[in-house]
Amino acid sequence: MKEVFEVFKQSRLLKKLDFTLIITVIMIMLFSMIIIYSATKPAELLSAAGTQVSSGDPLSFVKRQFFNILCGLAAMGFMLYIHYEDLAKHVKLFYILNLIMLATVIFFGNSAMGATRWISIGPFRFQPSEFSKIIIIICFAAFLAQRNERLNRLRDLIPCFAYIGLPMLLILKQPDLGTSLVFMAIMFGMLFAAGARPMLLAGLITGGLSLASLWIWSHLWFKAHSSFNIWIPLKPYQLERLIIFVNPWQDWHGDGYHVIQSQIAVGQGGFLGRGLFQGSQTHGNFLPIQETDFIFSVVGEELGFVGAVVLLLLFFIIIYRCIFIGVNAKDNFGYLISVGVASMITFHVLVNVGMTIGIMPVTGLPLPMFSYGGSSMITNLIALGLLLNINMRRQKILF
Repeated sequence: MKEVFEVFKQSRLLKKLDFTLIITVIMIMLFSMIIIYSATKPAELLSAAGTQVSSGDPLSFVKRQFFNILCGLAAMGFMLYIHYEDLAKHVKLFYILNLIMLATVIFFGNSAMGATRWISIGPFRFQPSEFSKIIIIICFAAFLAQRNERLNRLRDLIPCFAYIGLPMLLILKQPDLGTSLVFMAIMFGMLFAAGARPMLLAGLITGGLSLASLWIWSHLWFKAHSSFNIWIPLKPYQLERLIIFVNPWQDWHGDGYHVIQSQIAVGQGGFLGRGLFQGSQTHGNFLPIQETDFIFSVVGEELGFVGAVVLLLLFFIIIYRCIFIGVNAKDNFGYLISVGVASMITFHVLVNVGMTIGIMPVTGLPLPMFSYGGSSMITNLIALGLLLNINMRRQKILF
């Protein structure tokens, strides 16, 4: 009898799935595989006989991304069958494991492109800082749920800053500036949802940006005009990427190259684009890391303004459904998790799209569920699976 009840209960819950969200996510992932294929399709080379031959497997990246999607969907499915309320009981354990995982990267991680962000287990390699995002959303939601109506003063926010700051410092140590900024976006989004005064948060953001700008300007000025050097917690290449978007042509063959080539690609797309698989910047290998960080540039060049707007509308639907699920959640914990996920996805989209058109710093943030990569894909699908869970259990089943 108990087994029959559980089956009936699960069938009732599955009817409450947000199919709008699910269909939109599937559309984005299918769209992404088409664009990844275009971005990574090997060039056709002429053989000695004058016939065209391929220089590699044209579906190599697509196959791996499909595997990433399957892993992500499996993780999303698992999230549907747990009670999200039970996660609040284990946040201390999650928080400690998160710190251990991030510290392990610093001491035993694999390095690439000047950063140590990956851990290898056999043939698999994953990026702990990606999974750290969803862990910190869950932990911070439980942390804030206990402080309802007690976030009106600056001193009330100090424990919140410390709670987020500890794992963020470990991520900065890798170094990973982009993910650290995502943590900031998650924190302020969830603080706003938890009832912190908007003017206080706006003042902190404005003051923080002003102080950071002054710090960077002072560092650069003293470096150029005197022997005195002001310390700054950024690697030289991180600092250059952070400011080069203001005038990429001052180093067009160096750090500004990425931004310039991306702007050219998007500009060439025009209204309708040059045509799928027809991008000259993409297939001429002018556009760097085009399957990950600059994948939106491929969309802009090949599908133009129309294709870019369609993609952004799909992301808007996802963000809207995140907020809708949060507003209708049955408890504050579910509401805060939904806002945290919405903040994470929104920040990723704004920064990724912004850096491809030259209005945001190049921070290396992927486009959610669209850029090539396993850790990012699985993390985002876990986050959306958690939202589906919250929506399924927004009301108690009565018999």
